[in-house]
Amino acid sequence: MVSAQNKAVVDAIKRSDLNSYKALSDLLDMAKVIADPEGDHDLAYALKLTNFIKRKIPTLPSSIVLNQLYWQAMKFEAPHRFESFLLYMEKNRSPKKRFYQPRAKTLHVVVEDLQDLEDGLIEFYGLSLPPRVGKSTVCIFFLAWCAGRHPDLHNAMGGHSGILAKGFYKEFLNLITSPEYTYNEIFPNVTLESKSSDEYTVNLNDPDRFATLTCRGIDGTWTGAVDISAGGYLYVDDLIRDRTESLSPIRLENRYQDYLNVMVDRKNDGAKELMVGTRWCVADPLGRNEEKFKGNPKARFRKIPALNEKDESNFDYDYGLGFSTEYYKNLRDRLDKNEWMAKYQQRPFVREGLIFPIDELEYYNGVLPDGDCLTAAACDVAWGGGDSLSMPFGKLFGSADDGPIYIPDWIFNKGDKYVTKPLVVAKTMQQKPNMVRFEANNGGDEYAEDIDRLLREQGFKTNISWAKASNQVGKMAKIIQYAPDIKRRFRFLKPELQSDEYKDAMEELGMLTQVGKNEHEDSADGLVQLFQLFDGGMNQIEILSRAELGI
Repeated sequence: MVSAQNKAVVDAIKRSDLNSYKALSDLLDMAKVIADPEGDHDLAYALKLTNFIKRKIPTLPSSIVLNQLYWQAMKFEAPHRFESFLLYMEKNRSPKKRFYQPRAKTLHVVVEDLQDLEDGLIEFYGLSLPPRVGKSTVCIFFLAWCAGRHPDLHNAMGGHSGILAKGFYKEFLNLITSPEYTYNEIFPNVTLESKSSDEYTVNLNDPDRFATLTCRGIDGTWTGAVDISAGGYLYVDDLIRDRTESLSPIRLENRYQDYLNVMVDRKNDGAKELMVGTRWCVADPLGRNEEKFKGNPKARFRKIPALNEKDESNFDYDYGLGFSTEYYKNLRDRLDKNEWMAKYQQRPFVREGLIFPIDELEYYNGVLPDGDCLTAAACDVAWGGGDSLSMPFGKLFGSADDGPIYIPDWIFNKGDKYVTKPLVVAKTMQQKPNMVRFEANNGGDEYAEDIDRLLREQGFKTNISWAKASNQVGKMAKIIQYAPDIKRRFRFLKPELQSDEYKDAMEELGMLTQVGKNEHEDSADGLVQLFQLFDGGMNQIEILSRAELGI
């Protein structure tokens, strides 16, 4: 609590000319007084003052003394605010050589998450980012910061191999000893007591049986050699060695059990955990923990994909660092679809459990066969909130029992009804289906009636019906039941001919698994409804020639 006397001084300074160096310098002095453990010891209030100073200085005419004051405020914050630590650590490095500043636009949210981890708002943090974007480096900076704050606590870093552990050790040691960084300015009372390049250990301040930091591969010696204090950290980075390991359920299970029995076993009550990695599949250790901690407010999982919702790179950093949008798009075109989605888009998969593997589906070049056809559409209505309205259009050629069904168009949209209704009307008039079936659950019948009215206002008539989905068979069971027929009879547009929404639908379809949890099943559900319509709901439909359909 700030004393009345100190509060009065701060208020007096704030009433003065805050555009002057003297006033801002006086505020910084008061921040130091208020934060003093022998005085008010109100660090939160002091940090509010220094944050004001940092924000105010860039708005004033540049000067040497103001620049010095800015860094003095940053130095004051560095032991307490992780982002300030990152910036002050590299203040003497050239901008192009700095790690955090060029990457801050993307990694800022990660830095704030790590601040919450250290502040105790969360106790487990899972971070999923594409390869080589800085996830390990920012976490090593974080461990260096925590070690400076609490040099007598024990922490451990672990990875899939001793080589990885050696890299962690060398990078951590460089951060706290290299004159290129300002670690000794930030933590002047912290000294390097010992280090071992054989054991990959670093100990700060007082001698101790267990080191401040121990780095180990998961296959290294942990029992009797590693301890993780209450308040200390277990930092786990890239437990899955490679793609081959990720494809073996047995090896994944063994690795997870090793993680629990070797690494987690060394945590004392009250120790925290930071798990980082490139995602491979839903059964990797990060995925297992995400499922375990689901709904736990003390756990947080952050996933940042290579390409954002606008198909632009999230990691195109300043000074030409990182990876451009073009780089990621080229990579996407060359990689296996599932590997791209897992490693780069943070949408992991179980290859063995995929129901509709993209490379097992049938495609066509956009040219329909000659002859008469039946055209239908099925609409799985959604109302926004993350679900997608899925409405594939199908054209059946030949026998209803075994004829191929071509999918020339597909509405797949997360918008609300004001967005999707005009799309449904326009696409229906374009594709001219003989029949459209809407799922009537959750107001789908009202949606269908409105579409029928809108089409009639446009002078277009087609057979529109709606029916509630049966509650006798679960959605996933129904999808699995019809999957063989869909893979055998459906013909999808070649990828280069697909619209953006068509691609989104195919992307979701290709990631659907019967092992683990699916975020959405809208695309597959729409196809099942379409197949059911052709399979049993077309007996009342009149067959029209291609000329009558205008195609």
